[in-house]
Amino acid sequence: MNAKAETRFGEAAARLSGQAALLIGWSPDTFWAATPAELAAIVMAAAPPPADGIDRNTLSAMMERDAHG
Repeated sequence: MNAKAETRFGEAAARLSGQAALLIGWSPDTFWAATPAELAAIVMAAAPPPADGIDRNTLSAMMERDAHG
C-alpha cells in the first residue's frame, strides 16, 4: 500500500471508529476487534426497510384523481 492509500485508509478508519462510538457506543477496542460484516449488520439493522414503490396503474390512477381535483 502506498503512503497516499495508507493516509486515506487511516482517515477513513478514524472517522468510522468515531461514528461507531457515537452511534452504537463502541469503544475503539470493540471497533477494531469487529469484522466489517459485524459492523455492516448493525448498520443495516438500523436502516429503514426499502420502500416497495407503486406500480404504473396506481400511479396513473393517482395522477387522474389529482388532475380532476
